[in-house]
Amino acid sequence: MDWDAVRAEFPILDQEVKGQPLVYLDNAATSQKPRAVIQALVDFYTRDNANVHRGLHELSHRATLRYEGAREKVAAFIGAASEREVIFTRGTTEAINLVAQAWAGTQLQPGDAILITGMEHHSNIVPWQLAAERSGAVVRHIPLRDDGTLDLEAARAELATGRVKLLSCTHISNSLGVVNPVADLCAMARAAGALSLVDAAQSIGHRPVSVTEIGCDWLVFSGHKMVGPTGIGVLWGREDLLNEMPPWQGGGEMISKVTLESSTFKKAPARFEAGTPPIAEAVGLAAAIDFLEQVGRAAIWEHDQQLTRQARALLDAVPGLHVLGPGAEVERGALLSFTLEGAHPHDVVTVADEQGVALRAGHHCTQPVMRRFGVPSTTRASFYFYNTPAEVERLGEMLLDAARFFQG
Repeated sequence: MDWDAVRAEFPILDQEVKGQPLVYLDNAATSQKPRAVIQALVDFYTRDNANVHRGLHELSHRATLRYEGAREKVAAFIGAASEREVIFTRGTTEAINLVAQAWAGTQLQPGDAILITGMEHHSNIVPWQLAAERSGAVVRHIPLRDDGTLDLEAARAELATGRVKLLSCTHISNSLGVVNPVADLCAMARAAGALSLVDAAQSIGHRPVSVTEIGCDWLVFSGHKMVGPTGIGVLWGREDLLNEMPPWQGGGEMISKVTLESSTFKKAPARFEAGTPPIAEAVGLAAAIDFLEQVGRAAIWEHDQQLTRQARALLDAVPGLHVLGPGAEVERGALLSFTLEGAHPHDVVTVADEQGVALRAGHHCTQPVMRRFGVPSTTRASFYFYNTPAEVERLGEMLLDAARFFQG
């Protein structure tokens, strides 16, 4: 793979910040966009822009073809049985909330349990807490071991109670880099009579993801973390399950018949896409999928691993620096979350920014993880396939300078 040629497709990376070439290492928050995605948005708005589905004129026909074509592309991308199983949302958060309201709102009862993990993003915690409050159910969690991985025996014990109706877990942790055995977890849930939801926000653009191989009942992800536009995400669900769920928003497009007294609703996906959908964003997402397929997610994953191993070796050589999560000997997501002795994470990010290196500091919307490891926040460096070994070297040099400055 000519990674330099791939990188050249991302125009935003060709700039200086504070007089230094930009090193963008905040990919777990959002990824940059290639020219193909940017051009797809421009082309849609300059040639095909119209509302979809009901218009009989040419522009509406084109817009509908591109929008529904994007749905078909997503279905193939994740190994879905049908494009009817693909619901477009605003992002991962909205997709989880859809299930937490439409499914949980009718299925959970007092005494039921929702099982999550101790490493979840807030978007995979708060919706279930709200659902539990509404229904009388409880939220339970799978604890983390000292290396950040899940206590699978505790998971089995929770599922063995027979109370768990849903297991909802992340594929790759956005703050620990842990790659969870989601296929095993979903199989455990299924054997216990529970449904399963997988948050693939941190994995979908980095490695091959197949809903068939994972064996989940729902899968969610966002376009902006996989070189696509902001404002669009996907909820995939088994078709029979989706059609059993009531709508969660009412309005145009999702209805079969409306009278002043009552309404009837279409089947999925239309029943969950009330109003004007994110048409241009879906077109951009389709272009992002094409781009990722051309590069190859298996190649992206291997590149991720090489950069992460290189970065781990450099960070381990920095005095007073501690990396959260599993050690260098195991496969992990393309991110490193760390603390530096004598320095607040915000100060580390500020120093990095002065050298043109974009990192992120905070609790990363995983406050339970921070509490589990006894830190208020961390600094996070996250990598993607357009990053280079030279940029990782710059990260290491910057952190050595920061350690000398803050530790005297």
